[in-house]
Amino acid sequence: MFIGHGLLAFAVAAFVADWRGWETRRALLVGALAGVFATIPDVDVAYALVGLLEWQAADGAVGAPAAFWDASRGVHRSVTHSLVVGAVAAPAFGLLAARSSSDRVHSGRARVAHTAGSALLVALVVIALAWGGPIAALVTGLFVASGLLVARAVARVSTFSPPTVAVAALWGLWSHPWGDLVTGSPPDWFFPFPSPILESRLVLSADPTLHLLGAFAIELATIWLALAVICRLTDRSILATVDRRAAVSVAYGVAPLAAAPPTLAVSYHFVFSILGLGVLCGVVRDTPSLIRPRAIDRGLPSTDGVLEVVLTALAAVTVALVSYVTVYVSVVGPA
Repeated sequence: MFIGHGLLAFAVAAFVADWRGWETRRALLVGALAGVFATIPDVDVAYALVGLLEWQAADGAVGAPAAFWDASRGVHRSVTHSLVVGAVAAPAFGLLAARSSSDRVHSGRARVAHTAGSALLVALVVIALAWGGPIAALVTGLFVASGLLVARAVARVSTFSPPTVAVAALWGLWSHPWGDLVTGSPPDWFFPFPSPILESRLVLSADPTLHLLGAFAIELATIWLALAVICRLTDRSILATVDRRAAVSVAYGVAPLAAAPPTLAVSYHFVFSILGLGVLCGVVRDTPSLIRPRAIDRGLPSTDGVLEVVLTALAAVTVALVSYVTVYVSVVGPA
């Protein structure tokens, strides 16, 4: 749920900022900041690249992805997903976002803030090395470097105060682990301390296909929430923006009859096909004609045009999912 992590953090942060009376641009910007921080914990999958070395020993196309992900199984959703680590890293990122100025006092305060923030992040890497070993320290270093880049970018392009950046970072980092409860192994909530709560995946259904479809529906709901917040903040109507061509995707209901039901283990054919159908419904605007073929608008779209494409594509995916679930439950039957 990589996309969902960032969009959920964005939606909540932007909505709260708007509710607190912030100007629209700043509310959207702080939401985007929280969303970026919410994606940083998944930098630990970079270690899975060592799985590429095992591809030659992997047995075919199915074995290669397995080797890729098995390489990171010991570190993914561990130290970078810890609420404790997030509680330390967030204020550190906020301190590192302190802006320097020509004023000697303010510049001195910024240097102190940067030093304190750097010390906290170095301490995180040291703790990861002591409790988790070299691999944990490596992914923590990637996590720290990613957050540092975001913090320094914020200091250059915005006027957010260090506390604002820290709160946005904390919300982003703390919102991330919850999305993993239905799609994978639970995170190591309190690393480096024991995590006795929520030690197993939440099962939405005993049928593996319905479980996957439920997880996919949660992801869609998160995207809808983010787009609803954007429409609210920019005074746009969702219903007026969605094009009726999204209804074409109801034909996806034949998919359960034509292909193997997807599961968390094997879902590529379902995910790529349903998203591909949604994208086509979103970008293909012209009505088919006997005189000229269907075309895709090649002009530079406006903001409203982009929003129409995105919302129509999302509506098409939603219609396709409902159609798929209806046929799967009523015709194929859960396992």
